[in-house]
Amino acid sequence: MDDEVYPVELAAPSIEPYKRGNTGIDYVTTFDSGIPGPHAMVNALTHGNEVCGAIAVDFLFREGVRPVRGKLTLAFANVAAYRNFDPKVPSASRFVDEDFNRLWSEAVLDGPRRSVELVRARQLRPLVDTVDYLLDIHSMQHQTPPLGLSGPLQKGQSFALGIGVPEIVVADQGHSAGKRIRDYSFFGEDADPRNAYLVECGQHWEKSSADVAIDCTLRFLKHVDVVAPSFLDRYLPKAPPKRQRVIQVTEAVTVVSDDFHFTAPYRGMEEFEKKGTEIARDGGKPVLTPYDGCVLIMPSRRLKKGLTAVRLGRYIA
Repeated sequence: MDDEVYPVELAAPSIEPYKRGNTGIDYVTTFDSGIPGPHAMVNALTHGNEVCGAIAVDFLFREGVRPVRGKLTLAFANVAAYRNFDPKVPSASRFVDEDFNRLWSEAVLDGPRRSVELVRARQLRPLVDTVDYLLDIHSMQHQTPPLGLSGPLQKGQSFALGIGVPEIVVADQGHSAGKRIRDYSFFGEDADPRNAYLVECGQHWEKSSADVAIDCTLRFLKHVDVVAPSFLDRYLPKAPPKRQRVIQVTEAVTVVSDDFHFTAPYRGMEEFEKKGTEIARDGGKPVLTPYDGCVLIMPSRRLKKGLTAVRLGRYIA
């Protein structure tokens, strides 16, 4: 099932009021409390069709969020792609030239290649270099439960569990096609205290994804302790979130042929009891679950050679 069949329940907010910002980078604003503390960043629109992040950052602006210590940066990343968003063909605006969230290695950022997304990543990089805590807001192709992606390190998993949402946390290595912003440089170094968290808030355009994005953002700000508790208390639900469960990703299935297809219309979070269950075929060869209790994480419909088709994992204590 392609993601185009899902109805677009969200209205994409105008971000033009935030273009000038105050950082010298368009669509990026930093509020400085003037009091020592960490620099927290909330990043939306890593992909131009993931509207819920724009709604969450717009919400913070409209409600007048300000840090009471440290700094808070609110950013809209791939603005060029977001400008192309059309509810009639909502999948078409994921990026302009290439995936913004596969560019965040030093080799790529310092290399000779050029693209719309690389130009933007290079603009944002000096600011990201000053950030202590990053929240990167995303959404997914299919209607599956929200996920938090903590990266492969224990510090990322601890950060996710400290934030407390979503209920499912995925400890993963990222993508073979390139490095995500949540894995950039010091975020991906075990000894460095700086940390990042990627949240997948639900299907791209379902109404609930915006609610999840706002909730995740507020709980991130609460955990890093840069915003007044009175601001957070105004909007956070009184009931505590559900206890989180962690899935450890063991491997990614990368497409190796021009003929890859899943054996069923998987949407993600399917759990297979037995090792050796066939889940796909790639160039006529079966793709099998490698162990009992295997869970499918975010199966893709962008099944091109070299891209990640699905990640495989299992629940851990």
